[in-house]
Amino acid sequence: MRTPLLAGLLAAALTTTLSAQPAAARPGDRATLLKYAKDTWTSLAAMVDPGTGLPSDKITGDLRTRVKVTSPTNIGAYLWSTLTARDLGLISPGDAQRRARKVLDALERMERHAPTGQFWNWYDPATLQVVRTWPDNGTVVHPFASSVDNGWLATALMMVRTALPAHAARADRLARSMNFAAYYDPAARPDAGTGLLRGGFWPEPPPGQCSVESDYAGTGVKVHSTCHHYGSPGETRIGTYVGIALGQIPREHYYGLYRTFPDAGCDWAWQDQKPVGSWKEYLGVKVWEGTYGYRGLRFVPNWGGSMFEELMPDLVVPESAWAPKSWGRNHPVFVKGQIQHGLDDAKYGYWGFSPSNDPHGGYREYGVDPMGLDAAGYTTDRERTTTDPGYEGCRPAQPEPAAYGDGVVTPHASFLALPYAKKAALANLAKLRGNFDAYGPGGFYDAVAVRSGVVSRWYLALDQGMVMAALGNELASGNMRRYFGRPDVEASLRPVMEPEEWEVAG
Repeated sequence: MRTPLLAGLLAAALTTTLSAQPAAARPGDRATLLKYAKDTWTSLAAMVDPGTGLPSDKITGDLRTRVKVTSPTNIGAYLWSTLTARDLGLISPGDAQRRARKVLDALERMERHAPTGQFWNWYDPATLQVVRTWPDNGTVVHPFASSVDNGWLATALMMVRTALPAHAARADRLARSMNFAAYYDPAARPDAGTGLLRGGFWPEPPPGQCSVESDYAGTGVKVHSTCHHYGSPGETRIGTYVGIALGQIPREHYYGLYRTFPDAGCDWAWQDQKPVGSWKEYLGVKVWEGTYGYRGLRFVPNWGGSMFEELMPDLVVPESAWAPKSWGRNHPVFVKGQIQHGLDDAKYGYWGFSPSNDPHGGYREYGVDPMGLDAAGYTTDRERTTTDPGYEGCRPAQPEPAAYGDGVVTPHASFLALPYAKKAALANLAKLRGNFDAYGPGGFYDAVAVRSGVVSRWYLALDQGMVMAALGNELASGNMRRYFGRPDVEASLRPVMEPEEWEVAG
C-alpha cells in the first residue's frame, strides 16, 4: 500500500522522467547512434576478465590486450554500461543479470578500508588484489581511497538497485556500507558555516605527499587525508550528490562549493578571470554566485574547462530537471563555448575537449582554458597554448594567442553534449570518423590530434562508459537518470538543487 508521501514522490518522479526525456532522434540518427552503442559495448565487453567479471582500465584498439589494473570508477562505468546494453537490446536480460552478479560477487570479496567501507583506487581485475606495485614499471603504489572514484562506484550500485530488482538488496547494502562522511571536513568553509570533501585518504602517511590526519567519520581509526579539498563544482560533485542522497553528509554542503571564487580585491586574483556576480543565500549558506565570460557567453566555470567536468554527473543526476535555473542554464552554454572554441577561436575544425589519452603517448587533461577556474588552465592543444584575460587591478591581461597547435579532440565529449547540441555533436562525430582513422572494432578510439592526424588507438573504460551512459539516455528514454534518480534520491537532492539561480547567458 502506498502512503500519500510515497505516492506524491512517485508522481513527481514520473513527471521528472517525462520532462527530462531527450527529444526523439530522427530514424537515421537513431540507427547511427545504435551502431555507436553496439560497437562501444564491444570494447567494454572485451575489457572484462572472464574469471572475475571485472573490467580493465583500458584495452588496445585491436581489443586484444587489457591492462592489468582497474578502479572503482571503471567498475561503476561497466555496471551502468551493462544496464544500457540490456536496455538497447545488445545483450539479453539474463546476460545483464549474470554480469552484474559477477561484479557484485567480486566487490564483496575485495579488500576495502574496513572502518569506512571505501574501496582503494587500484585493483588487479584478474586476482581482485589491491595493486601495490604498478604492473608496467614496478613503481610502488600506496593504497588510496578517492572520494570521486568511490562516488562513481556508489552511483552505479544505486542504479543497479533500481534497474535489477534481483540484485537490489546486495547493491543497496554495498552502497550504504560506503561511508562518504570519511571525506567530509566540516571545518573547510568556516566563512560559510559548512564543509567540503577532501580528495581522498591513505591508510598510512604517504611519502612525498601532503596529508592531514583525520577521522571525519568518527570510526576511531585515523587516516591521512589529502591536503586539498574539492571546492568547485566539477565532476567531483558526484561525491556530494551521493553523500547527501545516502544521508551521510549535510545537504548544506552543496552550497559550500564555490561557483566561482569571490571578487574580493586581489585575494582571489589567481583564478582565471574576474567574476561578475552577487551574494545570495541558500539553506543558510551565503554563496557568491559569480560567472565568467567567453566569446559573449556568461557561465559558471569548472576547474579546467573540460567537458566531462561539466557534464559527467549530468549523465546520472537529472541536473537540468532538478536544477533548471542553474545547471539547466549552464550546460547548453558550456557546450556552446566548447564548440565556439574549436571552430571559431582555435580554428581546429573540430571540438570536444576533455581529459583523455594523449595520441602521442600517456594520458593528459584537456579543456578550454578560458572556461576553467584555474588560471594556468587545461588547454586544447598539446603545445599548452593558454590565454590570460587578466584580473582588473591585480594582473594584467596577456595578448591573445596568435595561433593554436595540435588540438586534441576526444569523441566522448561529443556524446556528453548530445542533450544540448545534438545536431552539432552528430556532425562532429561524423567528421572525426570520416576524416581520420578514428573508429575501430570497439567504436571511436579515445582521442585524435586533429592537426597532425595522430590517433590514440586505445579504449578506456571511463570514456567508453560515458559514451554508453549518454547513448542510454538518448536512446532509452533517459534510463541512466531514471535508475539513479528514484523517488527517495530525488526527495533528498531536488529540494537542495532546485532553488538556485545562476546569471548565465548565451
